[in-house]
Amino acid sequence: MILAITSYAQEKDVTKFLGIPIDGTKAEMIAKLKEKGFTSSDYDKDILEGEFNGTDVSLHIATTNNKVHRIMLCDKNTKGETDIKIRFNILCNQFSGNSKYVSLEDYTISEDEDISYEMSVKNKRYQAIYYQVDREKFGKALLDKYSVEQIQDQENWSEELKLDFARTTMEYCINKSVWFMISEFGGEYYITMFYDNELNKANGEDL
Repeated sequence: MILAITSYAQEKDVTKFLGIPIDGTKAEMIAKLKEKGFTSSDYDKDILEGEFNGTDVSLHIATTNNKVHRIMLCDKNTKGETDIKIRFNILCNQFSGNSKYVSLEDYTISEDEDISYEMSVKNKRYQAIYYQVDREKFGKALLDKYSVEQIQDQENWSEELKLDFARTTMEYCINKSVWFMISEFGGEYYITMFYDNELNKANGEDL
């Protein structure tokens, strides 16, 4: 029984960052991230620095009741408007092309979008959200609800069926979100990315 419980704990289905479950204490998470090559910054030992997906980033860990619920990554170097649109769209394509993720829409930014105006005047937020998913388990969950023929014929689905499918997808993936947004500082831009374990976030239990 003890072995079974231990095995279940190790296989807890939560968001992962570099294969590390977003869970446990901050100290445990820092130790695991340092094994991946991250190092403490000079000004705060709890803020880590390193390279992620080919970009130099600073890494922040958020906790609730001493349980990690978020890994936040910030680009260390800012970019101009054109370059940040390219970076944002590349990330969208990378996530969309990765079988570990699903998404409900296309978030890419058009070339003629004036993000400076949209963000400063209209307070528009450019963000994209994806959900980590075990394709095998997700496929079984879908087949419990839809036939193979229905799944293969999604182009001809009714709006009602499309909404039901989206709802089913969200119910399966909602607790394992990975999202990113364009942030601005001093007229320059950078990407902020979040790996969230929704199960560890505050849910009013302390009220």
